[in-house]
Amino acid sequence: MSDLSAYRPNVGVVLFHADGRVWLGRRAATPGPYNWQFPQGGVDNGEDLEVAALRELAEETGVRTTALLGRTEGWLTYDFPPEHTGSKIARGWKGQRQVWFALRFEGQEDEIDLEAYGHPEFDAWRWADLDEAPGLVVPFKKPIYEAVVAAFTPHAASARAGRSGLL
Repeated sequence: MSDLSAYRPNVGVVLFHADGRVWLGRRAATPGPYNWQFPQGGVDNGEDLEVAALRELAEETGVRTTALLGRTEGWLTYDFPPEHTGSKIARGWKGQRQVWFALRFEGQEDEIDLEAYGHPEFDAWRWADLDEAPGLVVPFKKPIYEAVVAAFTPHAASARAGRSGLL
């Protein structure tokens, strides 16, 4: 693995419905077909990873009523593709390093508010089967999503059963 300092620290959240499906958001102003993803975002300097995950989830979806099911261990990394021209590249990042959290949604669907914090990240959302996600995300993130699906597949059943535990 490359030097982790070249990768922007980031967290991702897989939000499980009580029936085992997961929350997917369609990225605002992003043409299809690969414009769906889980909530994710940067970690502030000194910020606890779980706190960052809960903050990002609230900022991007409005969701606050959750229970921890588990998390990935260590960092998962991906490189930005050569044609990627976003602000993260301009700030010198090679890609992102991520820790992912599995959370069970314990609120009501009216809690979901894509405009809760101003600039919306997503313009639509839906519940889906976990294994759908790798085929809906931009191709350079697909290997990470496949790893997350493999790690969190047991949580689909535990979301239904109301159990929690760390990976």
